[in-house]
Amino acid sequence: MAFCERPSFETGIEISRRAIEANANECLQVGPWNTPFRTSGTLVLLTEVDMMVLTGGNWRSPSSRMKSYAMNAPVNTTDGKPLSQRKVTLRAFSERMAGERHRWIERNAYFYEDDRRYMRFLVQEGARILELGCGIGDLLAALKPSVGVGVDFSPAMLEQARSRHPHLKFVLGDVEDPLVIQGLIGPFDYIVLSDTIGALDDCEATLASLQHLCHRETRLIISYYSHLWEPIMTFGSWVGLRMPQVEQNFLPPIDIQNLLALADFEVVKREWRQLLPRRLFGLGPIINRYLGPLPLIRSLCLRHYLVARSIAKSVPDAVSATIVVPCRNERGNVEAVVRRIPRFCEDQEIIFVEGHSKDRTLEEIQRVIAVYRDRDIKLLVQDGVGKADAVFKGFAHARGDILMILDADLTMPPEQLPKFWKALSSGKGEFIYGSRLVYPMEKDAMRFLNLIANRIFSILFTWLLNQRFTDTLCGTKILMRTDYERIQQNHGYFGDFDPFGDFELIFGASKLGLKVVEVPVRYANRTYGETQISRFQHGLLLMRMVIFAYRKLKAV
Repeated sequence: MAFCERPSFETGIEISRRAIEANANECLQVGPWNTPFRTSGTLVLLTEVDMMVLTGGNWRSPSSRMKSYAMNAPVNTTDGKPLSQRKVTLRAFSERMAGERHRWIERNAYFYEDDRRYMRFLVQEGARILELGCGIGDLLAALKPSVGVGVDFSPAMLEQARSRHPHLKFVLGDVEDPLVIQGLIGPFDYIVLSDTIGALDDCEATLASLQHLCHRETRLIISYYSHLWEPIMTFGSWVGLRMPQVEQNFLPPIDIQNLLALADFEVVKREWRQLLPRRLFGLGPIINRYLGPLPLIRSLCLRHYLVARSIAKSVPDAVSATIVVPCRNERGNVEAVVRRIPRFCEDQEIIFVEGHSKDRTLEEIQRVIAVYRDRDIKLLVQDGVGKADAVFKGFAHARGDILMILDADLTMPPEQLPKFWKALSSGKGEFIYGSRLVYPMEKDAMRFLNLIANRIFSILFTWLLNQRFTDTLCGTKILMRTDYERIQQNHGYFGDFDPFGDFELIFGASKLGLKVVEVPVRYANRTYGETQISRFQHGLLLMRMVIFAYRKLKAV
């Protein structure tokens, strides 16, 4: 008798084929890693992967931890959690419709094109993506993952998926079976449930089971139909405009948000799309882009999307901070900046970025560095012009885990920085900004027209970004360096005409689905120098940015 160890997956397949050809019929033992089979007098040592191939996916090791999707083999869950009668009906329906699924997608091409376009906006290309309830895999393929894993309980659907997208990995199993979820190799950058929420028996338990597949940056995306459209969709199926359906959970966004909260997920973004899910000679796209996103009207749209993050994984691994201080003609404030910044973390770096001042600010920074040798203070001179150029140069040279912006005019008191640090380091938020419009201000701290403009822009940006923004122009903002690096990967998506840098960070954070938190601050008067902002010139620029952001965020 001889033993043959499987040195590679390809060899394992060949062993399994030989075992099948030899009519292997005597299993000597079943172990978690190696299983001997007797084949015509030869004992062949098979691994778990070989057993899966040998049995067509109908074997599960006692460990129940088979990472089968690594080799695109199906996982059978018949010995796991039994399907309810409702799920049995759903699976039988999926089996019948699998061969026709792609034709229904083609018949409703505009609806699916728009859905995938927005999903591509939410999901960065080249990410690790898990789709639960993947069907024939077209959405997963459209997202262009570096690692794409789809799970579905319909063998016929997955047969179509493997044929259409052989480069992706597909797992046969019920997403409500804990053994299936536990067997997936995480973490993933995105977990997608597109319409799957309607097929679940226990939404809360299923969502809670996904926690171990998340890391701090993971975003869970749920897309579903509006419950308001249920009669219309039923009629569409009846007249043949839509694929027939079986009973689903028609859940409004508020119920899904509550289920996510019970499962320790926090919704960070909501969106509504497709007021008219047909092209109609070009009328549909116009209505959906320019009428559908408007307040009140958007609640009538067919599709809604929720983006959530794991609360359990929200606390970052951060021990250091870099405070970037852009300064131009701020000589009288330089020493006060250093003196007033509290030591709120064990490793703190201060970077002054000097902007070609005319009042000897550069020389003052050099003097302060020499005086405060116990502080880690660095000096950079910006290459271009504008606050954005200064901030991003400072970020490029920063070594801290958390990046912070502090304006050198000291209208935002540096003593408030520990509040920003705590909000991010505790996991309460991922993009923290200061708001000057919550507390009463010092007299003459902000000119009246500036105040009115800030109020208007706060309303517009709250609507545009679907997160609360009361003060977009407060200079103090903080975020993780890793998140800033991800924002930089999309540099240019929102244009290159923001002189402040605030909006590139805000829009970038929104696109990544970062949790935004505002910290109210007491806005103080300047004690040295003059404001660098032109209320009319920069006000017109902000209006231009609102229009541009609308096109990039709403009319996607």
